[in-house]
Amino acid sequence: MTLILTNDDGIDAPGIQALLKAVTKLGTESSNFQSSIIIAAPKDHQSGCGHQVTTKNPIRLYQREENKYAIGGTPADCVRIATSHICQNVKFVLSGINEGGNLGVDAYISGTVAAVREAAIQGIPGVAVSHYRKGKLDYNWDAAARWTTKVLSDLLTRPIEAGIYWNVNLPHLLPEEPEPEIIFCQPCTKPLPINFRIEGDDFYYVGDYSKRDRTPKSDVDICFSGNIAVTKLSVN
Repeated sequence: MTLILTNDDGIDAPGIQALLKAVTKLGTESSNFQSSIIIAAPKDHQSGCGHQVTTKNPIRLYQREENKYAIGGTPADCVRIATSHICQNVKFVLSGINEGGNLGVDAYISGTVAAVREAAIQGIPGVAVSHYRKGKLDYNWDAAARWTTKVLSDLLTRPIEAGIYWNVNLPHLLPEEPEPEIIFCQPCTKPLPINFRIEGDDFYYVGDYSKRDRTPKSDVDICFSGNIAVTKLSVN
């Protein structure tokens, strides 16, 4: 099967390399996951762009190497170009691993999630993977890749209805903490913190992501508690 890998942090971000590592390991562990992998990701950082698409300006395509394309557009642009011109027989779109959580209402803002939503609109199943970060602690991309392999080995075998896609959020754990569980849950509907520092007529957003409200047993609660939160989302 052909997989498209994309993200919103840009083609050179460490997260997409961790995603590639996770998918490659999946292929070596099981004959059921033999695949052709195409990377089609934004040339530049596009975090927080949501489902923005480019319709007024040209979108430049840069072929880095065989099956690896940097695209001068948004994540949704990348999926559109990948599925219409690079490969027209795509079985899955995988997006991530995003540097930062995409939990609950973040899905409306996230370019990472928008990539798989665009795929779902086209009838292609997808999985968005993001990695919550505690404060300014460093990411452990090896652990993230390992957890992602485990999640994908489950999700890529599940039948899924048209217009449905998966949103996965990895926790930020310290080395001494136990391995996370995979927990299927509902997305939190609580708003993000709305706090600004005001200087004259300028507003600077200073909301603390880690202090957002969390509905018990929602994806925010599951991920903040140290487990992998998996939610099923719909284009409807």
